[in-house]
Formats: sequence, structure tokens, C-alpha cells
Amino acid sequence: MLRPRAVAALLTAALLCALTSACAGASGPAAGRAGAPVSLAASDHLGGAPVYVAQERGLWSAEGVEATVTTRPSGRDALNAVLGGQAQLGVVGDLPAVTAVLGGRELRIVADLSRFSDWRLLTRTDRHITGFAALKGRKVGVPQGTNVEYALSRMLASAQLTSADVTVVNLAPNQITSALARGDIDAGVTFPSFYDAARTTLGDRYAELPFTGYTARTLLVAGPKATDETATAVLRALLKAQREIATDPAAARKTVLAQSKGALQTGYVDAFQPRYDYGATLSPELPAQLEQEAGWAKAAQSLPGSADRAALLRHLHPAPLAAVDPAAVTLR
Repeated sequence: MLRPRAVAALLTAALLCALTSACAGASGPAAGRAGAPVSLAASDHLGGAPVYVAQERGLWSAEGVEATVTTRPSGRDALNAVLGGQAQLGVVGDLPAVTAVLGGRELRIVADLSRFSDWRLLTRTDRHITGFAALKGRKVGVPQGTNVEYALSRMLASAQLTSADVTVVNLAPNQITSALARGDIDAGVTFPSFYDAARTTLGDRYAELPFTGYTARTLLVAGPKATDETATAVLRALLKAQREIATDPAAARKTVLAQSKGALQTGYVDAFQPRYDYGATLSPELPAQLEQEAGWAKAAQSLPGSADRAALLRHLHPAPLAAVDPAAVTLR
């Protein structure tokens, strides 16, 4: 028969063992179990670089998620995947998010992941377009429904023009170069990843006008199927990826290049990734810009929703980012 002191020792040992096991099981979200499946639809590899760094370096599992990332041709396509239920989260441009909100779609903006403002109007030397005012009466190709279309609107506005002053030709991002080469359009605006292709194809005929009057934002949005727990776990992984980008930018560029699976070229990634400002935020500048874009979208696309800032703010959802990095949420 065990003495009382021995019984007490055994009970204490058993209790400590139970507590140790419980603590070990709670050491990380993914400890002891498979990660929860999460689907992300992305578009711009450079704007969404933290997603691709997290994918390449296996940062998801530490946060208890098993992420599947698919890259779509544009932010509009990535957004449609979220709204259609094919993805829980999307990495999209600000304009597609705005048009979805105006259309009354269920969408939550959980973070502004990166910002970019180095745009170019692509044209040909024989079109003699040396300023944005010279676009009046010309054919301009652009992938409508994307941030690129809004960039064009800002270029036109800088010369007191509107889309009514030009003939807008709706083209896929990869069609702008060939349309310019054939002479189907006089100028075009597309994603920066196609600038080099246009320069190579047009050769001595290539011309461009730089424009920095519009800052495109790459947003992380959550659809109806995404929970706050999922969005928070994904953001934790993305913030780790952002720190890795800041610590070793060259390695991050190699990672994005590898994850693009041939869609991007080394020269483009090396030249343009440093021009992106990374860092998940929800700042007062975001709703101010969304309000401006919403006003333009309502006029240009006759969308029904309210462009009022209060209405737009209802679609900004700071809880996941605030749980990960409270200082990054400065919305008022």
C-alpha cells in the first residue's frame, strides 16, 4: 500500500504531466494537427510579394494554415474568385475592391499590403504623343475594371481630359504590346510586368510617358467564406514574410521570381520590386483614396452604391490586423 506522501507525489507528477502536455499542445497553432485549408487568389506578383515569400518558405504552417495560392491574370479576376467562392481571401487592387463594394457585394478589406506609383503610358514614336494632352482623340488600350484603368483616368485628369476625350479599347494586360505593334491603338496602359516586352517588341518605335500621380494599393480582402481566425492567421504569416523582404530584399526577389514560374523576368523583378512600399496597414489614406475612386467609378461605370466615405468604411475590417499588429491600424 502506498503511503500518503507517495500518493501525493504521484498525483503531483500526474498533474504536472497533464499540464506539460497541454502546454506542449498549445505551443503553436499548427502543433499536433494538420493546418486548416485556406485558399488565396492573387494577381500582381510584386504587389503581393509577401504571399509568394510565405508560400516559398513555408510560413503558413507555423500559423496553423495550409494555404493554396493561385495567381490570376488580374486583380479583377482574383476578386471574382473570392466573390464566386473559389477562394476565401484575395490579393487584389484597390479599384476592383471599390467596384465590388459599390455593387453591393459582401467583401471585407482587412489590410493594405503594398503601394506602387511608378506608372507608364506606352506609345510609339510615330504617334507623337509627348504629353498626356496629346491623347485627345486617340485610341488608348487598357484592361478595364483594373487599377490600370484608374491610372489612365488620373493621367487624363492631369491634362484636364476624361475618358470621353479618348477612345478606350478594352484589352487584356498581355494584349497591349501586340495592339501597339499592329497600330490598333495609339497608346496603352498595362501592368509594369509588360513594360519590357513592349520596349523589346517596338524597338526604336517605343516611347513612354512616366506618371506618378496615382498610388495603387494591393489589398488583402476577405470573402463570405473567410473567418476572422483565418484572416488573422494569414496576416501573421504575411507579416513574417514582410520582415524577410526587408531583411534580405535580394533573396525575396529570387523567391518571387521562382514562384512566378516563368511569368516574370529577372530584370523586371530586380528593377521594380524595390519600387513597392511593403507593410500591412489600415491608415486614413486608404478610405480617402477609396472614396475618390468610388466617385470616379460611379461616374465611369454607372455603379449603384454609395461613394460616401462612411459607407466605404463599413467594408474596412481592422480586427484581424489589429490582432496581429495593433500599431498598423490608424484608421479614425
